[in-house]
Amino acid sequence: MLISFDWLKQLIHTDKPAEEVGALLTGAGLEVEAIHTFDQVQGGLEGIVLGEVLTCERHPDADKLSLTTVDIGNGAPSQIVCGAPNVAAGQRVVVATVNSTLYPAGGESFKIKKSKIRGQVSEGMICAEDEIGIGTSHAGIMVLDTDLPNGTPAAEFFGLGSDKVFEIGLTPNRADAASHYGVARDLQALLDMPAVLPATDAFKVNNTSKPIAVEVENTEACPRYAGVTITGLKVGPSPEWLQKRLRAIDLSPINNIVDITNYVLHELGQPLHAFDADKIRGGKIIVKTLPEGSVLKTLDGIERKLKATDLMICDAGGPMAIGGVFGGEDSGVSEETTSIFIESAYFSPDWIRRTGMAHGLKTDASFRFERGTDPNMVITALKRAALLVQEIAGGEVSSEVVDVYPTPIQNREIELNIERTHTLIGQHIGVERIKSILTSLGIEIIRETETDLTLSVPPFKVDVTREADIVEEILRIYGFNNIEMDENLGTTFLAKFATPYAEDVTDTIMNYITANGFSEIITNSITNSNYYKPAGDAEVESLVKVLNYNSEDLDVLRKSMVFSGLEVLRRNINRRQRDLKLVELGKVYEQIDGEYKESRKLALYMAGNVTAESWKQPSMKTAFHDLASVVQNVLRKLNAAEFEVQNLEQNNYMRQGISYQKNGTEIARLGLLDAGLCKFMEVKEQVWYAELNWDYLLKKYKNKLVAEELPKFPEVQRDLSLVLDKNITFDQVKQIALRTERKLLQDVNVFDVYEGDKIEAGKKAYAVSFTLLDKQQTLTDKVIDSVMNRLMQQFEKQLGAFIRK
Repeated sequence: MLISFDWLKQLIHTDKPAEEVGALLTGAGLEVEAIHTFDQVQGGLEGIVLGEVLTCERHPDADKLSLTTVDIGNGAPSQIVCGAPNVAAGQRVVVATVNSTLYPAGGESFKIKKSKIRGQVSEGMICAEDEIGIGTSHAGIMVLDTDLPNGTPAAEFFGLGSDKVFEIGLTPNRADAASHYGVARDLQALLDMPAVLPATDAFKVNNTSKPIAVEVENTEACPRYAGVTITGLKVGPSPEWLQKRLRAIDLSPINNIVDITNYVLHELGQPLHAFDADKIRGGKIIVKTLPEGSVLKTLDGIERKLKATDLMICDAGGPMAIGGVFGGEDSGVSEETTSIFIESAYFSPDWIRRTGMAHGLKTDASFRFERGTDPNMVITALKRAALLVQEIAGGEVSSEVVDVYPTPIQNREIELNIERTHTLIGQHIGVERIKSILTSLGIEIIRETETDLTLSVPPFKVDVTREADIVEEILRIYGFNNIEMDENLGTTFLAKFATPYAEDVTDTIMNYITANGFSEIITNSITNSNYYKPAGDAEVESLVKVLNYNSEDLDVLRKSMVFSGLEVLRRNINRRQRDLKLVELGKVYEQIDGEYKESRKLALYMAGNVTAESWKQPSMKTAFHDLASVVQNVLRKLNAAEFEVQNLEQNNYMRQGISYQKNGTEIARLGLLDAGLCKFMEVKEQVWYAELNWDYLLKKYKNKLVAEELPKFPEVQRDLSLVLDKNITFDQVKQIALRTERKLLQDVNVFDVYEGDKIEAGKKAYAVSFTLLDKQQTLTDKVIDSVMNRLMQQFEKQLGAFIRK
């Protein structure tokens, strides 16, 4: 946001320099990010002053040159060689002094130097208007009629002085400061001097020859709507002072009517809109919504299809403007306009923001409306604009002020406890200082006791809704830098942090994964809905849609990490980088029964060869167990190594895979991505993929290390050869073993798998080892045989196993 210092000083009369005012504003929460110099003419006429020609004689060596002496207010007269035919003694002139730079109209800049011209010293230049860039005439030097002393800056004489412009980084909660008057209100409290609203006492109704009726159908979206008609005006260029004000804040002048509405907007923070009154059909304005799909051609020439939630300004024939956002082309002010209806309204921030987002429109008006404007400024701004129109464009006020305000917005009443205020500030500043700050900010004290203040907060303080907000207002004006820091600084409250800290756990795991050759990627959470369409309508319906997307390729939030990773794989593989191991920690989103769900997933991708070809070993293609070992090690580091393994039915993404379950919750899934899916994504490699339920794993993680003394008694290992049906997994064997012998069985491992013509078709043979240990005594053959017999009985009973003995 840009604020002109000259403009600001019209609202609060301070003689402090711009840099000091900028520092005050920054300390009060309106951060001045930069202070620019705005020059009405290039260079700001710096180094150019008024002078008086004392003598003028013909140059001794040039017929067309004159040798002059000029008083420029610095004591000794300056000798200047001048080529203008109209130069003469006694004239008041404009002089460019030595070392000043001129920016002539239509030419390149040049620096004035002390020089010799035909043998005579010249200490400056007497200027024509085109030579200093304020006009185009080159008929001769400017001859001035002025009593200003010699040496007066020419910028002061021409009224073209430089302005300082504050660039303020306005935070979303400070809608009250989105104008020159809003900034002046803060300075009122900081400088303890009044901010003065522009006078509107001169406003009067000249006649009622052109009344425009107003009907507000949707008072939720438009709590207040006001307007007035002005007739007999003339549309044309704005005066120089108004154009200067707008250019200083980087606005281009358009015409006097539009410029006035922009001027009042940036002066008072109240957006206005001017309609051509003769184009308002039926002499009536209706504020309402229209059916979905209605069309309005806006000022930028685009026909826009309207939403059912767009608040529209209509006349008897249809829509004229999108309320608070953008005007319509057909009802706008043109050079032929002679009568206008000025709109000044208060619109609901929610409605304006929804419309602006839906149409991708951001204007100075919508910027303020969607953050919250001051409903009490509506009539003041309207009268201010009407007076400026009459001053600049002529005309008469030809209607009464229409003000539809069925339910006035009341001030908020907030209780402020004095003791708690001092506690939150951290320093005792006194009740009188608190009261002084509040009243200077426009907050009224309506009741007072020894311990509490009852405050009436005006609606322009959009962000002040509770006691803590009041304390913040007091503190920012009192000054954060004025709070003394105690040498023994302490606190009465210490926030609890999660133990262990989630980010530390995340860093540990990511460091482990990247140490194993994985490259971390970060991809966009917004993706293409077309990726999910092959999976069916149900999958598409569960997506979280982006309402105001800028590209059809980025219109939904991702439901799975699969596609964003495949995009990265595709890009690398297309550039001949085929051996890839990637990892990403990101969020996924879905919609379930109208409710939105957000969760974090840790995704791993492997493609190409797991080892590169070398003299020691041939290259090896990535296999399931290469990925599974990484996943299992991650789970082990998270103390989640105890899990059940289930086959993963073929789904939308995986052709084959498994799921790791813990207490009925899936903690990870991994497998081979469907070849059709990879082809659809143009990935020309086989891709192994794993996805871990990161939120659940972090929630259940316990940072406890349990150390045990090494057992004194030896382990015993026994092997079995089990012939089983092909569809039985090793995990089923392991789970049965662990349930059968909970005390002595330490580990179960498969060390060989056989399928072939030496066993029955449809069968396979597992060679399984069992590790037994008793921590209290040495195991006897009797105990070992008992355990192994019970295991064999359960394998035969539950799995139909044939055991080779």
